[in-house]
Amino acid sequence: MDRADVIIFGGGLVGLALASALDSSDLSAIVVDPADPAPRATGAFDGRTSAVSSSSMRMLETIGVAAHLVEPGCPIRRIAVADGLEPGGLQFDADDDEALGWMHENRNLRTALQARAEAGKSTWLLWKSRLTHVDRGEHEVTVALEDGRKLSAPLLIAADGRNSATREAAGIRIARWKYPHQAIVSVLRHERPHDQVAYEIFYPSGPFALLPMTDDAGGHRSAIVWSVPQEDATGWLALNDEDFAAEAKAAMGGFLGDIALLAPRSSFPLGFHHAAQMTARRLALIGDAAHAIHPIAGQGLNLGFRDVAALAQVLVEGARLGLDLGDRQLLDRYQRWRSLDSLSVAFATDSLTRIYGVPGRTASAIRRFGMGLVGRIGPLRNRLRSEAQGTSGELPLLLRGLPI
Repeated sequence: MDRADVIIFGGGLVGLALASALDSSDLSAIVVDPADPAPRATGAFDGRTSAVSSSSMRMLETIGVAAHLVEPGCPIRRIAVADGLEPGGLQFDADDDEALGWMHENRNLRTALQARAEAGKSTWLLWKSRLTHVDRGEHEVTVALEDGRKLSAPLLIAADGRNSATREAAGIRIARWKYPHQAIVSVLRHERPHDQVAYEIFYPSGPFALLPMTDDAGGHRSAIVWSVPQEDATGWLALNDEDFAAEAKAAMGGFLGDIALLAPRSSFPLGFHHAAQMTARRLALIGDAAHAIHPIAGQGLNLGFRDVAALAQVLVEGARLGLDLGDRQLLDRYQRWRSLDSLSVAFATDSLTRIYGVPGRTASAIRRFGMGLVGRIGPLRNRLRSEAQGTSGELPLLLRGLPI
């Protein structure tokens, strides 16, 4: 039987980040995932990107992931929020010494996280491995794999996504609802530079996010996440590239000049879920297994990275005290640390989605008045900027750029 300090179900971005964070403090992890990572590493750019907050980037640097990135990503120096193309929006500017966040292609993040995990002294990656049995016993977790291998650890960590079978098997209830929208994602080439500004343009039909990417040999690039009504998604995807680019140019008011598509369009349904609890007997949930939110503020992946930083600190400090890593008091500490923060971010994004979805000129005028008020109240504006950077609340050491 193979033994480790933890077993992690799920080798996605969040699961691999946790394995690397634990390895940085000499805790061992076995990562189990049914996927084959080879197509991910060799596939063409699929247009999927992520905004990584400044605090999340500090963690990736501290645990050695950033050293494996093939490019540093594009810094976000300003976030501009607008109600349609009306005047009177809101802007958040970065400090001189640190960007608000960084835009990365998902394939680059995935490759860097996998490379760091493979380089770990205490990490085992079991790809193309399927479960046949899991027993979260009183004293340890035992796992049987399809190939006959047996695993054991004091703690099981579910990083197996929004449809987590591990969460379901544990009987953890979730609050869940769907939004009547699909998100269309792609990458655009544009004539004028983006000046490292991320734009969030709200329309009653759904928000349009324009996110700065690094330039390449062909010129300027930005990613888009465009929320469109569910019933219109098929039509938007059926447009040819030229017509879709023309619609995107109109949605952003043409301020970046001529537009062309650089990546295939893909879409995914938008929904919300939040687990009633993030722990159970010898089990902790992280990332989408615990919560999934609207992409309106680009915080979904960052919430997962905040889970990673908090859980890693709880486990490392517990190990140094000689505690059982599946001990109830350690899991309760993680639950207290993460549940309120993740729930408050989830409901904030949900509220924004609903507020900006109210049609009519009166609603638009009220929203623009509110944004103008926020822009004039320094402490409130700074608090919202801290939320965007991921620097609010009680930050774990890794999110401060400090080793555990």
